[in-house]
Amino acid sequence: MRLGDLLVRAGLVTADAVDKALDNQALCGGRLGDHLVAAGVIDRSTLDNFLHRMPVEPTSIASTGVDETELLSLLMKLIYIGRLETIRQFIEAIKLPYHVVTDLVTTAVDRQLLRTLGTRELESLIDMSYTFTDAGRHWATDALQQSRYAGPAPVTLDAFSERVQSQRVTNEVITFDRIRAAIGDLTFDDSIIEQSGPALNSGRAILLYGPPGNGKTSVALRFSNVFNDVIYVPYAIIVEGQIIRVFDPSIHTQLNPADLLSDENNLSLVRTEEFDARWVPCRRPFVVTGGELTLEMLDLNFNPTAMFYEAPLHMKALGGCFVIDDFGRQLVSPTHLLNRWIVPLESRIDYLKLHTGKSFSIPFEELVIFSTNLDPEDLMDPAFLRRLPYKIEIGSPDLPHYERIFTIECERQGMTLTKEIFNTIVYKIMKERKLDLAAYQPKFIVDQVVATCRFMGEDPYLKPRYLDYAVDNLRVKRDQPPKPEPPVPMFAPSSFARQKVEA
Repeated sequence: MRLGDLLVRAGLVTADAVDKALDNQALCGGRLGDHLVAAGVIDRSTLDNFLHRMPVEPTSIASTGVDETELLSLLMKLIYIGRLETIRQFIEAIKLPYHVVTDLVTTAVDRQLLRTLGTRELESLIDMSYTFTDAGRHWATDALQQSRYAGPAPVTLDAFSERVQSQRVTNEVITFDRIRAAIGDLTFDDSIIEQSGPALNSGRAILLYGPPGNGKTSVALRFSNVFNDVIYVPYAIIVEGQIIRVFDPSIHTQLNPADLLSDENNLSLVRTEEFDARWVPCRRPFVVTGGELTLEMLDLNFNPTAMFYEAPLHMKALGGCFVIDDFGRQLVSPTHLLNRWIVPLESRIDYLKLHTGKSFSIPFEELVIFSTNLDPEDLMDPAFLRRLPYKIEIGSPDLPHYERIFTIECERQGMTLTKEIFNTIVYKIMKERKLDLAAYQPKFIVDQVVATCRFMGEDPYLKPRYLDYAVDNLRVKRDQPPKPEPPVPMFAPSSFARQKVEA
């Protein structure tokens, strides 16, 4: 993704302004940013601040922070596994700039690990082809035995920590309107938004609690739409020579990946306006875990076959949100799980350990959201409750909100909810079934009525009999009257008993 794309994504310039600046750049040369400033579409200080947030391309092998031998071994593995031939392919695989890759290739040629096959007459130097020597093939296979990681070059732990610190969730200012827009069609009292705003702006842990079926999980999931910033996630980091894979396509939403090699005639491929391709521009991650969460999932996952690590879930969520849904229903006890979080929530630092015994720290800059329908005081002691500064109760909707939810669900199915029918439904739920109103019930009831109408070959209609079926399905019937005792059979008295009576 080039500078213009990132500026447009951040809302600092328009796509039309970028197109005009690119035209001027093609005629006059220079940097895109300078043309945008000259056109008056962005001021210099704003551009400089934005550029400072982007990871800068390494200018040399040394500036990558990774040992040259490590990078050479990684390049040889990539060539071996991917059957790569040209420098263009090497750059795309290892995600390092042209001049760094050519330095590595030169080293490989000098050590007689690679040999050149030349280039076609009309092709540029970037399409120069190479192949393994016998020594190079042995080098690649030996490197694969030590670690099977064959992906983009890693970044250092220091670079990763610095980047996490600069991409805090608190960099964004969340407003009432942004939360309202993110919640969308969910119907909630404004007090929920008023409590959520300061919590999101603080970046501190949040506890969502209340009876089940009232939208705690839905609210937490909608928070993912509140944040707009672009953050940069590394493909992998290197710690004490060990590779830890961080970027996860199932968690991180990559923003418009662009071909960094689109300019066929540009040999250097070095622009001060290009970010380091070892980092992936993403939306802020939003990780949700539930009852399957275990303590092991919060530690580095070492693959003894592949000989590299997978980052734990909360490490992948850095710079974003980590939601623990159905808290208290995990396989691990709430006490043990809470003890794991006390230090990170308090000090904003987490500690991880390699299988070699080496420990290291990473910034714990993410928004942690606990969601539970159990009593928080039964799950947490006062010391931990104190560490959750924002406790938001999402309770049962009041009658006006409940009616609004029901009306919306009926309209979606082409049905009309009259006041009489609504009052009847509420009476059946609260008086006959002895249940509290819950936000999930309108959709549940409407869907069941529609399913029954479809089965009966009828148009959707809130028929009383179908409503009874749906309301009955809200819970199992427990308040049944006791079954009558079976009658005691009347046996004729025996002859022995008759003799006693007569006597």
